[in-house]
Amino acid sequence: MANANGTEQFGHSSVDGYGFKLDEDADYHTYEEFMSGYIYVLARRASRWKNVIGSDQETLSKTTKVKRFCRKGIPTEHRPSVWMGLTNAELYLRDNPRMYDKLINEKADPKVEESIKLDIHRTFPDNIYFADITDPQAMRLPLKHVLSAVAIKNSRVGYCQGLNFVAGLLLLAVKNEEKAFWLLDTLINDILPDFYAPDMIALKTEQELLGEVVRWKLPAVHAHLEVLGVQWMLIGMKWFICLYADVMPVETVLRIWDCLFLEGPKILLRVALTLIKLNKDKILACKSFPDAVNLFRDLVKDPSTLQCHSFLESIFKETGSFPTARIKKMREDCHKRVLRNS
Repeated sequence: MANANGTEQFGHSSVDGYGFKLDEDADYHTYEEFMSGYIYVLARRASRWKNVIGSDQETLSKTTKVKRFCRKGIPTEHRPSVWMGLTNAELYLRDNPRMYDKLINEKADPKVEESIKLDIHRTFPDNIYFADITDPQAMRLPLKHVLSAVAIKNSRVGYCQGLNFVAGLLLLAVKNEEKAFWLLDTLINDILPDFYAPDMIALKTEQELLGEVVRWKLPAVHAHLEVLGVQWMLIGMKWFICLYADVMPVETVLRIWDCLFLEGPKILLRVALTLIKLNKDKILACKSFPDAVNLFRDLVKDPSTLQCHSFLESIFKETGSFPTARIKKMREDCHKRVLRNS
């Protein structure tokens, strides 16, 4: 039975509002304590968002006010319509009303289908909607539909590991296959173009860019990691490829995506830089390559990431100014470097 904070009791464990099981001894009480205060924040935001959305939910003007509101969080009940409006996914759906049904009745490349099939079983095994295939709300078949449809529509990309977690969380958040499909398609084509291309050039570029951002913002950390021989590809690959899904608390990931859908990939960099800055002393204390790699693997488990509201505030406060022109120039330079080394 669900309690006031959106969790459900199942024996010795609880399940959050998205179906993820919480271990009672490890983090259930922390989660409950956080949610008891956060639920009031969500209620206040919901009433304010009603005025921002208005009657036309097909598009949403990307005003300074909307940007500020997205950074403060989109309430759960408004998230599907706001995401669809911000990304123009609602317009794509409206202009292509039968495309999704057509795509799920087509067959993808056999190798792509096999890769998707393997990853379906690896997607959120601790989530009741993905673990129980007999549940009427089970998500495995919808996940297969979405990933296959995206692969067919974007044959140059096909399927990339990590998309299963992105698509899975989209399904849990918007609770609609077709909307999840268009949001994922928009991510691939408009928000993160070439991010999931087979050559992985854009993704590798973003890892190199993270290194340059750390060199700019935290020079001592960058110098120390260079001495230890830590490559940036070893640090943020999983963070970026699944957009922090499966590595950070779900509510925090959704808050990150609230900003990502409006502001683009700079948000991924801000999150990574914040994790590094909050753990700067621990990184500087690392004495070896293995110490540093193990530390970075655990950064996403930092207790601060559970407090999604304060963590999202910190990704803008801790990272400071991120001028678009400067980031664009740095990305172009990193792209040239990755191409030379490929």
